[in-house]
Amino acid sequence: MSAVAVPELKQISREEAMRLGPGWSHSCHAMLYAANPGQLFGRIPMRFSVLMQMRFDGLLGFPGGFVDRRLWSLEDGLNWVLGLGLGGLRLTKADYLSSHLTEGPHRVVAHLYARQLTLEQLHAVEISAVHSRDHGLEVLGLVRVPLYTQKDRVGGFPNFLSNAFVSTAKYQLLFALKALNMMPAEKLAEAVAAATEKQKKALEKLLPASS
Repeated sequence: MSAVAVPELKQISREEAMRLGPGWSHSCHAMLYAANPGQLFGRIPMRFSVLMQMRFDGLLGFPGGFVDRRLWSLEDGLNWVLGLGLGGLRLTKADYLSSHLTEGPHRVVAHLYARQLTLEQLHAVEISAVHSRDHGLEVLGLVRVPLYTQKDRVGGFPNFLSNAFVSTAKYQLLFALKALNMMPAEKLAEAVAAATEKQKKALEKLLPASS
């Protein structure tokens, strides 16, 4: 996937992350998902419903945020942030999925948690989020990720990947879909390649023709 503009981040264990010094910041985010037996237009399998959110800055990301390790455990900090944007959902250490080191001027270790819900529970989270403290402020709404590709090979997941994502969110989405066997690796690669090609063509249309 790195060949199609998806960076490979260094994965470390939870224990290694906990031993990082005070110069590192910790971000904790949650991927909530549910098996979805529905079909779009009666013929395209939905497979799973995955929640992401539109942020105040116009970027897509998972619910969560930075956790001050001086005050909170990872899970307590994550649950406090989730309470602001989703309501009463609480995750535990059993929901922990991965930790990755981010590249750039700021040293951040990104922790991802994942929990499978029923479709009814997922819908209840969506309803609760509308009544949370941060709705309409830092959180502009939840969205479901379309985990399918239409016949044109662009509609659905490739189009979704063409959006702007915050920090490691796009990589974490692809990582989780593969790690949880929600989408085959080759399908992920095809979707990323299609999204990259779409963005390339869009950029070419904006640039003036070379003389």
